[in-house]
Amino acid sequence: MRNRLCCAPFDAILDSAARLFQQHGYAATTTNRVAELAGVSIGTLYHYVPNKDALLYALAERHLRQSGESPLAELNALCEGPPPLDQTAGRLILAVAEIHRAQPRMHQLLFEQAPRTPEIIARLRQLEQLLAEEVAFHLRRVDPGCPEPDLTALLMVQAVEAQVHGAVLAPPQGRSTDQCVDVVISFWVRSLTRAD
Repeated sequence: MRNRLCCAPFDAILDSAARLFQQHGYAATTTNRVAELAGVSIGTLYHYVPNKDALLYALAERHLRQSGESPLAELNALCEGPPPLDQTAGRLILAVAEIHRAQPRMHQLLFEQAPRTPEIIARLRQLEQLLAEEVAFHLRRVDPGCPEPDLTALLMVQAVEAQVHGAVLAPPQGRSTDQCVDVVISFWVRSLTRAD
């Protein structure tokens, strides 16, 4: 694939692919339909990607990049007038939930079908580590008494992603997403609070 960062036609192609994948599913979406919706020729689309699988891969890359923006912004905002543990955990978990809520069908598609290449996995691990470093800073700030804040932060980042994924995309029968996310927040506040 050619270098496509900050390229308006490619952004339009990706936006169109995301819309069609969400509306019609991966199997029913064709590169011709993506090009038509994006307002570009099929030749232009193939200038950037060789096939539909490459579109899905590019969407996964973009989603991964965007997935870190909201939690990192929230973690940075927590440094201004730093709140106590329950608010710190709640705001971080809600930021992760919003990523899943924004485009649930796309998130599900990427989770189930996007390629897990070594590059994508390495970027995911880098993002987890970056988020964990910020979370560890806030754990030290609120001093809940966890013995290993760095390890606790990494495990929290990994677990919250999985818990919120399930809460938003497949809540248990009879439970709303909001109820599930509230339970995730309560679980982490209790887990992080020092036992007296």
